[in-house]
Amino acid sequence: MTALPTYDDVVAAAARLEGHAHRTPVLRSATADARWGAQFFFKCENFQRMGAFKFRGAFNALSRFDAAQRQAGAIAFSSGNHAQAVALSARLLGMPALILMPQDAPAAKLAATRGYGAEVVLYDRFTQDREALTQQLATERGMTLIPPYDHPDVLTGQGTAVKELIEETGPLDALYVCLGGGGLLSGSALSARALSPGCKVYGIEPEAGNDGQQSLRAGRIVHIETPRTIADGAQTQHLGQHTFAIIRRDVDDIRTVSDAQLVDAMRFFAERMKMVVEPTGGLAFAGACQDAATLPGARVGVIVSGGNVDLGRYAALLAGE
Repeated sequence: MTALPTYDDVVAAAARLEGHAHRTPVLRSATADARWGAQFFFKCENFQRMGAFKFRGAFNALSRFDAAQRQAGAIAFSSGNHAQAVALSARLLGMPALILMPQDAPAAKLAATRGYGAEVVLYDRFTQDREALTQQLATERGMTLIPPYDHPDVLTGQGTAVKELIEETGPLDALYVCLGGGGLLSGSALSARALSPGCKVYGIEPEAGNDGQQSLRAGRIVHIETPRTIADGAQTQHLGQHTFAIIRRDVDDIRTVSDAQLVDAMRFFAERMKMVVEPTGGLAFAGACQDAATLPGARVGVIVSGGNVDLGRYAALLAGE
């Protein structure tokens, strides 16, 4: 593995994203502050282009392609948000894109990925190896593989969200970030360590998919079976080499929450903040709520990672079905 990316790479990514990515709002909630006794700052990446933070990393990576790579195009595998991010970035940069997506990906994410102009190939996430399938297609077509998290340009692009957050809020006491493969968490940690050195950084993943927590405890990357959780964006089986190295060095802890806690977080966003947030997007806030007893008076950053969810599924979850 080459040298790990640094905060300087996040700064360079921010320059590439200028004028292309939205500078998403940082919202407050008096209800959350009063209920949990802390000052919450919600970085709302559900309002990012294509509805999630993933646009940052995808556009940063694709914008660095040379002429030959642009002509052949980009290939990626994703349950949805990275798929849409690569598809939209490729369209904006004038290159083809091919995306492998699981057969059970949310219909809205499949439709959006195709709508951005990408070719979509479906696979069974429980029986097929998406990484092997993607590598085979990349070789056949000469396309450049952009993985969803384990790539220096991807993770540094994701880190621009926390760069913006802390530039706007000033130093934080704690930062909560959702965790799947670790691209957002590792990039966020780079920014937090540079801009708010005293900030505690926590990764939050689903109980059913605690490979990150196991990896941090064991000091090595732990592989698990595909977890069954409503947080489809966090159904990863392992962290990446780049992301784990940064997480192990810069993240204070990794904690887990239940699917029921995710629904509670989604319901809070809907009722109190009038926001549609997908299950994975509620991980960070659910983790912060779980830690509320340790946060009285603290300034707490929460990354709301995305809002791409089928409305029928969303309504059923909030209704407790």
